[in-house]
Amino acid sequence: MTDPTQDPYATYAAMRSACPVQAVPTGSGGHINYLVLGYAEARQALADPRLSKDTAAFFADKGSRRRLHPAVAHNMLATDPPHHTRLRKLVTKAFTTGAVAELRPFIAQTTDRLLDQWPLGEQIDLVASLAVPLPVIVICELLGVPETDRPDVQRWSAQLFAAGKPDLIDEASHSMAEYMTGLIAAKRSRPGGSLLDGLIAARDGEDRLSEEELVSLAVLLLVAGHETTTNFLGNAALALLQHPTEQERLRSKPESIPAALEELLRFDSPVSTATFRYTTEAITLGGTEIPANVPVLITLGAANRDPQRFPAPDQLDLNREATGHLAFGHGIHRCVGAPLARAEADIALRAILTRFPRLRLAVPADQLEWRRTRLVRGLVALPVNA
Repeated sequence: MTDPTQDPYATYAAMRSACPVQAVPTGSGGHINYLVLGYAEARQALADPRLSKDTAAFFADKGSRRRLHPAVAHNMLATDPPHHTRLRKLVTKAFTTGAVAELRPFIAQTTDRLLDQWPLGEQIDLVASLAVPLPVIVICELLGVPETDRPDVQRWSAQLFAAGKPDLIDEASHSMAEYMTGLIAAKRSRPGGSLLDGLIAARDGEDRLSEEELVSLAVLLLVAGHETTTNFLGNAALALLQHPTEQERLRSKPESIPAALEELLRFDSPVSTATFRYTTEAITLGGTEIPANVPVLITLGAANRDPQRFPAPDQLDLNREATGHLAFGHGIHRCVGAPLARAEADIALRAILTRFPRLRLAVPADQLEWRRTRLVRGLVALPVNA
């Protein structure tokens, strides 16, 4: 039997063909979650205002033993309008196409510096040597995190996704929030031109961010700004290594990489399941009645392989029109950093294909280890021969 962390798509397909929206028991307490696996149903659910993201309201009377830092537990992703609208407006301008275009020279320079360290003809881990450091360096540069602090930030961020280790996650949330609180204080005394400096100005100006909102936004941008992009780069590189014909097509026509990124995102989405939502009233989705006040898990990886929307979905086809994929979500919570993630992947894949024409997997694909977490899909390591 195939390990579902290795390849969840056969399991998704079997479940989706039975019913695109289904009730699944969770834990031993008799609780039920609803799982959304179909494309049309996922797209509808992502944009439905009756599905709330206000986790604080949902868990208020549930008596959890968790001790996540409030700045991590109550972030922008876990809010509804109008609160969400106000917070998102403050960060959107940092990730516009124009703002990201200004970052491209820095991204390219960083990519080249990382690839300069690859030993030609020898084995190297593409995740550890490129997919992890590149997005970390870029988001830290954008936010104004000093170079000396970046290894700590990277470690805490990885720990926040440590599936099955709630104590480690809680501890990391406090470390990250306390670090950000200190960095904000340092920037107040010596202001600069970073995105974080801009948010501090908003905190102290008419937009009236609370101090907790400021810390929360900073932590969210830092974590979301690189974790998912790391998985995007690793998954995309693996897909191309497993499809040499498609890889060669991109190598000979690098100008087609931006369009190809959409199919790579669809094919192996870096976010498996959208962040927490629950019904505020009874709804019907895909013919399934869902009662009020129950969690709804939208499986983006399954939706992006729905044959009703993408014919022959298990086939990587870089000529496919895949822009309707849900890898970045949909609706008001659609990933604000999508333009930055695309720019990093475009630059990184272009550089790899150009500089390493003989790049090959160093181990059989079925020996690769995947991260054991429900929320994101990504490789622990990707050994390649450069």
